[in-house]
Amino acid sequence: MEPKHTLQQQLALICHFHPWYGELLAERGIDPNAAVLPQLPLMTADKLEAHYFTQELRTEAGLSVYRTSGTSSGIRKAIYYSPEDDEQYIASKAACFREWLARGPAVVTRALADMGTGHAASTAITIFRQLGFQADSLSFALPIEEHIKRLATFRPQLLYTMPSILDAIASAAPDPKAFGIQKIIIVGEIAPPAWQSNMAARFGIIASDILDTYGSIEIGAIASYSHEHSVYVLDAGIHAEALRADEVDPRFDTLEDNETVLVLTSFKRALFPAVRYVTYDVVRDFGTVTIDGRARQTFSCISKRIGTDLKHGEKISLYDIESVVQQFVSDAELRVRIRDNKLSIHIRSKMLEDGMLAVIQQAIEQKIEAIGQMIRGRMLSGIVVTRAAEDETLERGAVKSKKLYF
Repeated sequence: MEPKHTLQQQLALICHFHPWYGELLAERGIDPNAAVLPQLPLMTADKLEAHYFTQELRTEAGLSVYRTSGTSSGIRKAIYYSPEDDEQYIASKAACFREWLARGPAVVTRALADMGTGHAASTAITIFRQLGFQADSLSFALPIEEHIKRLATFRPQLLYTMPSILDAIASAAPDPKAFGIQKIIIVGEIAPPAWQSNMAARFGIIASDILDTYGSIEIGAIASYSHEHSVYVLDAGIHAEALRADEVDPRFDTLEDNETVLVLTSFKRALFPAVRYVTYDVVRDFGTVTIDGRARQTFSCISKRIGTDLKHGEKISLYDIESVVQQFVSDAELRVRIRDNKLSIHIRSKMLEDGMLAVIQQAIEQKIEAIGQMIRGRMLSGIVVTRAAEDETLERGAVKSKKLYF
């Protein structure tokens, strides 16, 4: 979808709904009617905590509110969507799904949403019905046996889920191909190309039958992965900037040469100040590609997140760890922890043999330079790779389970 507003129109909207933002501009002597994007303040976590997340409850009619983890002050984050914000989000997702589905021969009439809580989950049924599908949803909190039972009875051609839930389904099902799923859309967690290819094979489809989408409650729909171009393509209603870590916060360590922090401006959000919003996601190879005659902003992957509360997480890339492990075992589910200053990687896989553990450990240390440097510099005392029992339940967070645990 095309941007709805010019920058000046968007700033007027943000200042109207968020008067404190106008005060921030005034303090800096910035005229919103003449401002250009690089002049505007970065919308950092500190600014949001000081202004947006501490505001009084909004009372406009028809609002949707989504609550995420608490701020440092202990206040639960309330993120608001106006009816128009919701409409724009649903329209963006529907257009993305429609365009992707049109590229293949599969005929989709039934779709199942099987994911966590939050914005993507709450809007899935509406999006599917707009696309003309018979739709149903399933709570991620149900036992995995219930997920498998529903897939077997409903038999959706399209499954919308999270990578960790898809991992669990593929591991528990006797034959994932038997479900007859033809298309899979994933959201919310890392999904390296090797993982996508391996997962597609387990369901009897090809990698391009998986659509990996990237979004956030704050912004909405952000990007989706193009197998044709091997990059994530940003939504047309989003303008991205790629900043050095020290441009966001001088306390942050220097990133690799091809890595930058993703900063986003949405031209379709009103009840969140999405102007130069710092995602704290580190992307690689930020650039542009020409698609259908138009320049589109892209990046190759989200390698990790940075932030003052992540400690080793500023250097450790779950994307890279998963990519290495998937080279050895294509059915791997993994959980990554920092324990006693050691990097602990716990893998569940029917293909994993005990003799492979040491090989995987060495490969992670040798192929992921940042981890090797931390071990040599004694920031990490080493790597421990262990196997999980087939019936072991790997811990899952309330929404995202592919994350770094401390």
